[in-house]
Amino acid sequence: MPSAALQLGTAVEGSFQGGGAMVPSARLLTPNGGAVAGSTSTPSRQEETTKANGGGPGSGPDLAALRPTKRPRGKAQAGKPRKRAPIWNLQAAVFVSVVLNVGLLLQHYVNSTAPSQQQHHHHQEHLQACPMHPDAAGVNRNRRGRQEEEQPSPSMPKAGAPSTGKPAVTPDSVINLDHGDPTMFEEFWRGTGSAAEIVIPGWQTMSYFSDVGNVCWFLEPGLDHEVRRLHRLVGNAAVDGYHVLVGTGSTQLFMAALYALSPPAGSAAGAAPMSVVSTAPYYSSYPAVTDFLQSGLFRWAGDANTFNGDTYIELVCSPNNPDGAIREAVLSSDSGIAVHDLAYYWPQYTAITKRADHDIMLFTVSKSTGHAGTRIGWALVKDRDVAKRMTKFIELNTIGVSKDSQLRAAKVLRAVSDAYELPEAKEDHRLFDYGRRKMVERWTMLREAAAASGIFSLPEETSGFCNFTKEIAVTNPAFAWLRCDREDVEDCASFLRGHKILTRSGSQFGADPRYVRVSMLDRDDAYDIFVKRLSSLQ
Repeated sequence: MPSAALQLGTAVEGSFQGGGAMVPSARLLTPNGGAVAGSTSTPSRQEETTKANGGGPGSGPDLAALRPTKRPRGKAQAGKPRKRAPIWNLQAAVFVSVVLNVGLLLQHYVNSTAPSQQQHHHHQEHLQACPMHPDAAGVNRNRRGRQEEEQPSPSMPKAGAPSTGKPAVTPDSVINLDHGDPTMFEEFWRGTGSAAEIVIPGWQTMSYFSDVGNVCWFLEPGLDHEVRRLHRLVGNAAVDGYHVLVGTGSTQLFMAALYALSPPAGSAAGAAPMSVVSTAPYYSSYPAVTDFLQSGLFRWAGDANTFNGDTYIELVCSPNNPDGAIREAVLSSDSGIAVHDLAYYWPQYTAITKRADHDIMLFTVSKSTGHAGTRIGWALVKDRDVAKRMTKFIELNTIGVSKDSQLRAAKVLRAVSDAYELPEAKEDHRLFDYGRRKMVERWTMLREAAAASGIFSLPEETSGFCNFTKEIAVTNPAFAWLRCDREDVEDCASFLRGHKILTRSGSQFGADPRYVRVSMLDRDDAYDIFVKRLSSLQ
């Protein structure tokens, strides 16, 4: 059998005799149009003509030979009697043709996909007899390296698969606890099954508008409902008489509040930028976001405790980021305004001691449920005009907020509330119970590690009666405000970086660089390595 690729065909020659019955003969064709040895036909007159005209290898198959040739009715071939061919001759010929074609096709496939034993042994002998030149070996190693890099590793997500955030860590990894990435909650949400899942049809959420009758016209009604429902359940903020505004995270709402509360440019009151202050240690993003665009409407003015003036916007973060302290506004003036950032005022972090009812309150799903990647925050705003100006800022900034994200956030908040309000809900689906257990466990581990090391200190524990859990609850902040007490260490962040622990320096919070902020919300594997490493430092 030939090993080259065969173009297989069946040429059926038919002789119409008498009543027009066709006498068949099966022929297997090679690429040059000739018959394969062992076929049952002799070369046709047309094949002979092709060869006489220079046909042969490379001339291509004889397409005319693939067609049946009709002979005139009523004329018998010379020397042959006229008679009708039995039908079984046609069936047998077709069967033989099909069998031979399939056999050739299978042998061709085997020959083309598997090297022969002779080739394999020859290749091995060649490798043994001819050692690879060092340069060639290097080239081949580089080629193999590039091929291995191009091949997706088992740990890499498949194309189109969602990301998983930071990669897994090992005992020798750099542990990055600089950001408050709330991946601690992944374990909880994996256990809730389909409770927070959502399918969005292709035609849905296509319009810019959600509720044209609402001040915040791009707020999805479902999210509005679930925000109010959750606050009523937890009791951490008043919602009656408030406008709910949605933003791309609470950071966008913080910027919208600065815009809404600052006097318009060009007005008598807006001759100078509005001063923005917060009590140190303050959230490190406050000064960065305030001055990022160098706006003429407002500017960062530093620590509220050292501010002199009557016109200001005071940012009050409670529980505070970075130290977890419960805060109130420290300034008081008829022309001063406070914005309350209550991102961490949830039962897993602190006791819910009262229902907050400030003029502007900011929240986010990032820290309440752990869904930082959804990028949804909301504001509760009393004054309608302020709410309208904040909405205008978001309209100009991003023309609204992703409806897909809003629908997901609404489903997540609904799952949280359902777990506490529905009688058939499972207890292990209660987010705040899970979060409190994890935070108590982690803070216990951290305090033990700091004590074992002997060179670190942490803020004292505080507690209060929680109106949500109906019991005394210890404060377990989302961040640890860690101080390095070793005399020769003036920059705690640099010291820890030398031991493969990344934190955020106290200097970024308007505080002493001997302090660092440590995220308490990372995955278990990273947190466990961090605690073990911290305890070994002397």
